[in-house]
Order: sequence, then structure tokens, then C-alpha cells
Amino acid sequence: MFPFRKSTTELFEQSMGKMRKGKRCEVCQKGRECLLHEVDGIRNPKIQSIYLESFPIYKARFSMDGEQVIATGTHHSMFFVYDMVAGSIIPIPKVRGVEEKFLRNFELSPDGSFMLLIGTSGYLHLLSMKTKELISTMKVNGRCTASAFTPDSSKIYSYSKEGEVFIWDVRSRKCLHKFEDEGCLEGKCIAVSKNNQYVACGSSSGVVNLYTTDACLKENHPKPEKAIMNLVTSATCVTFNPTTEILAVASRDTDEAVKLVHLPSYTVFSNFPVFRRKQIYLAQSMDFSPRSGYFSVANNKGKALLFRLKHYSSF
Repeated sequence: MFPFRKSTTELFEQSMGKMRKGKRCEVCQKGRECLLHEVDGIRNPKIQSIYLESFPIYKARFSMDGEQVIATGTHHSMFFVYDMVAGSIIPIPKVRGVEEKFLRNFELSPDGSFMLLIGTSGYLHLLSMKTKELISTMKVNGRCTASAFTPDSSKIYSYSKEGEVFIWDVRSRKCLHKFEDEGCLEGKCIAVSKNNQYVACGSSSGVVNLYTTDACLKENHPKPEKAIMNLVTSATCVTFNPTTEILAVASRDTDEAVKLVHLPSYTVFSNFPVFRRKQIYLAQSMDFSPRSGYFSVANNKGKALLFRLKHYSSF
């Protein structure tokens, strides 16, 4: 069992990371603001607030080098970049070649080179992080609901609403392989472990299938190593911790629907969440800190719960 300790900060959707100057930091969005908090596990003070006028934020994330915060809106075809070194807000107008009415969901490659915009009708737009210009567009069959880069940034796993997973080569932008997620009625979320050993696919039934990447790359109908059935409503978020010892799964459709699964035993931690009253409510997003010392869950009440995982010594 890993011991947990909780503290709270008034956040909504978070991304754990490190700023350029080495501060342990969390970026989150709440309405039209990006809030930057320094994570100390006690007070977690807010160090900066970035207000984007007339731009309700859908998603905000640190760049991999910690020098930028990227934010997309709920009903805009543009997005913003906050330069943390210069302290300036840079609007990125409609990207040439990207014909999308709204740009909401995106992923950043671990090597810091790419930004993947998840469009409508199955389109995936690969941008350069340096220039924010379009490199190429890929397309899955049906509608893409989620995507994830592999740890070496060489491949992209894209999960369609119809339950198919497409594996793309980033360099050539060609589809290397595709497979069907077993028993999937509607694809919702996907994650690749940091050691590139596992792929987790969460569906509308609440089942999270855990596959080995070897099986995903070779088989059209791979058998999951484990079908995690601890959620009773749609699985809307899955994420691995950096050491690939924990898989966090959650549903935003039911209060307290967050489970932590130990790897490789595939057992669910019985000591999380254990509260006398509701604390998490509806989980909107989750993330682990770079060395797994903290686990954060953002909820529908405008807060993010910050848990200290004492098994790990540092942030």
C-alpha cells in the first residue's frame, strides 16, 4: 500500500511540471484564468495568474521545457501561449491549413517537438512546437476522441469513438497499425506508460483495458493483460505515473470515481479514496508529478485535490 496525504488548492484542470527555474509547479485553468501554483505540499501558494479576456479555457498545459503554458479555448479556432521567460501572452491565430471551427483538445510530445491538435471528423493536426505551424494532417476512421504520444515521441496512439486504435509513425505520418479495443462500445480516453510497456484504453462502459505495446503493434484483436472493471460509469481519464507502478483511472460521471491500480499486480489500492465524506466529487482530470511524489485530481467544484504519495521521496 502507498500512504496518501491530502491538501487542497483552488484549481480546476491541472498539469504538473517543473518551471524553468526549477520550481515545482502546477498549472491549471479556472474559467478565463490560468493559475500557476508552486507545489510545496503545505500551502501550495499561487505564484501567478494569467487572465485571457473573452477566452474561456478548455485545456492548459506546460510545455516540456517548462518555459511555456499552452491554452486552448472552449469555442475558438485560435489558442494562446504564455511565455514564462518573457512574461508575455502570445496569441496564435487560426493555424494555416487547419480547417477547424474549434480547437480544444491537444497533446504535447514528450521530447517537446510537437503539438497534436485533435480535430473533428477524425482529423489529427501535427504542429511544430517551435513555430506553431502545421507539419501534417492525419485522419482516423470515424471521430477521434483521444490521442497519446509514446515516451520517445516516435509514435502516436489515436483512439476513435468506434473503438479502434490507430498507431502513427510521427516521422512519416503513416499509419503503422490499427487494432480494436476489446469489447469497446465507445472510445473515451487513452494513455501510454512512461516506460512504453503498456497502453490503457478507457471506454464508455467504464472498462479500462490494459494492453502490452508489443501486442498492440502486432495484433488486430489483442487480448488485454487486464480488464479493469472498477468504474461503473464511463471511463473519462486514464494516466500512468512516471515509474509505471500506478495507473490512475477515473470517471467524471460519478462522485468519487477515481481508482489507483498497482502495476504489474493489477490490483486496486484499497486505501484510495477513503474519506468519511465526499472529497473528490466529479473528477475532471488527473496528473502525477515528475517523480510521482504528488498526485492531483481536479474536480467540478473548482478545486484540485493534491495528494502526497509518501512512497516516493520527492516531487
